[in-house]
Amino acid sequence: MPHQITLIPGDGIGPEVAAATVRSVDATGVSIEWDRVDAGIKAEKETGKFLPDSVFASLDRTRVGLKGPIATPIAGGHPSVNVALRKKLDLYVNFRPIKMLPGLKTRFSDLPIDMIIFRENTEDLYSGLEHEVVTDVVESLKVITKTASMRIARATFEYAAREDRKKVTAIHKANIMKMSDGLFLRCCREVAAEFTQIEYGEMIVDNACMQLVMRPEIFDLLVLPNLYGDIVSDLTAGLVGGLGIVPGANLGERHAVFEAVHGTAPDIAGKGLANPTALMQSATLMLRHLGERDAALRLQRALESVYEEGINRTRDVGGTATTDQFTDAVIAKL
Repeated sequence: MPHQITLIPGDGIGPEVAAATVRSVDATGVSIEWDRVDAGIKAEKETGKFLPDSVFASLDRTRVGLKGPIATPIAGGHPSVNVALRKKLDLYVNFRPIKMLPGLKTRFSDLPIDMIIFRENTEDLYSGLEHEVVTDVVESLKVITKTASMRIARATFEYAAREDRKKVTAIHKANIMKMSDGLFLRCCREVAAEFTQIEYGEMIVDNACMQLVMRPEIFDLLVLPNLYGDIVSDLTAGLVGGLGIVPGANLGERHAVFEAVHGTAPDIAGKGLANPTALMQSATLMLRHLGERDAALRLQRALESVYEEGINRTRDVGGTATTDQFTDAVIAKL
């Protein structure tokens, strides 16, 4: 039986990187039926909704999605499609591996960076509970619960035990937010006590950001509340080449959505210049999730081989290749 996957191409360069990723995944030989549904600008024009019911209908059937970037207006407009998906499907783990691709030069490329961000994905300031107290005074509510904190902590430690990782660091601001971040820390400590074989540490978020820039190699797994996780996951992406490189996954009990976390880059949309690396690497996570570990490994190795050779890289990573040329090179390696 083929795997059934919901494909959400997204906005801007999304359809281009999605098409490239579909080609590379199909080239692994894994049998997949892609169910394409639109969310974002195209969906709004056709249905009047940025996140139509057809997206949830498809995901309820397939349980697995692959999603390109979707635009979110700043300081107004419709709510984030990404946040809505996470809340509706209870995708409480945001999982982002941070690792250098071979041959790619950054100021940190000589360091053995290999860390994974576990970001709580459903609450904190992303609960969206805001109101204007009086004119020009706005209040936002930060929501931290034991339920959400325990399950993100447990997901982190269970992954560490399963994949033989050595250390988990909880990132917080409990010196100031003693109740909310204090609750998050207490949950992390409670779960850590069950996994005595894994080293556990804690770090205040501002110091963690400094240490990530000065000594990123000291980190292994990081577990964070939603807002800090959003900031730190982008910071760490910058260590290894940017958001156009790193993969992302949103995981829940019943659904999983794998995504490119970079922007829609409307300035280069339709020009064949987009780099599909982030979504391709997200697809390797998807294949592992589906139990197709051999295919995931072959696709990852093919991608890394193209980077190591350096001949068919796209412009954002120092090359001249088009989206199709890069994709053809990856498929040739497969």
